[in-house]
Amino acid sequence: MASSSSSPSPTAAMKEGEYANWAELPPELTSSILHRLGAIEIVENAQKVCRSWRRVCKDPSMWRKIDMHNLGDCEDMYYEKLCRHAVDLSRGELVEINLCHFATDSLLNYIADSSSNLRSLKVAMCYEITSEGLMEAVSKLHFLEVLEVSYCSGSGESLKVVGQSCPNLKTLKKNCVGYKRPRDECDDVALAIAETMPGLCHLQLFGDRLTDVGLNAILDGCPNLVHLDLRQCFNVNLVGDLEKRCLERIKVVRCPNDTVHDYPFDATVNDVCSSDDEDLYGLSDVDIMSEDEFYYDDLSDASDNSDFDPYYYY
Repeated sequence: MASSSSSPSPTAAMKEGEYANWAELPPELTSSILHRLGAIEIVENAQKVCRSWRRVCKDPSMWRKIDMHNLGDCEDMYYEKLCRHAVDLSRGELVEINLCHFATDSLLNYIADSSSNLRSLKVAMCYEITSEGLMEAVSKLHFLEVLEVSYCSGSGESLKVVGQSCPNLKTLKKNCVGYKRPRDECDDVALAIAETMPGLCHLQLFGDRLTDVGLNAILDGCPNLVHLDLRQCFNVNLVGDLEKRCLERIKVVRCPNDTVHDYPFDATVNDVCSSDDEDLYGLSDVDIMSEDEFYYDDLSDASDNSDFDPYYYY
């Protein structure tokens, strides 16, 4: 039998040590490896390894999804600069973004202006986002299918704009801090959802102040719901006909007193009653992270996001 003259596969070549230098890995393999890193690690470290890695890191396909969390080691402005840089690298191909602890109205609008094809927007514990900023941003995101605004400002009026602007919306998460004692009843969020989001399939309203009236409106206005999470919504009396209606209509229902073991945020229940509208933010002492004593005043002087080098500003 004649021996094959074809070149060895990348896997075989690696076994033989041909690619001992990581800079010489095929671009597609390098991309696969780097995708396992977060956006922050890529911007701060990976793209500085060598020229070949930098080329891969600047490919827009690397930035179709951006996941960034401020863990408290830098000031928010630094992370906002990193995020804008990552959005620039996507060159309009961004489809999913997940931000925690640092997003602002300005950043949301920068994302919306740069990423008209965005399908998923998730922001959590971003206390500088206002209802007005949210409305302005989502009004430009007509292809949005997934929206999360957990522990951020978000009124019923802003959610109406969401529903009217995003006809393809399938998943909404609007989460707040729960209270043991029922807070003042408020169905504004529930009614906005019922009136403008008929295509919803997944809805999470952790800690919301809706009542049975709001829940019935959601059941009337959102016929496609298959998953409904009402944990810590203690103004809802999910018994009798209302409970039966939910269980018959919806495949998965999480009730107000159900376990929170799989909930991704702090689920501490507050033991106070408040009518202050600021509670809609879901702020608590547990949620607010302490700020480090770091300041990056020079970040505002960077004029070209595409060549942004975070190490320059240390």
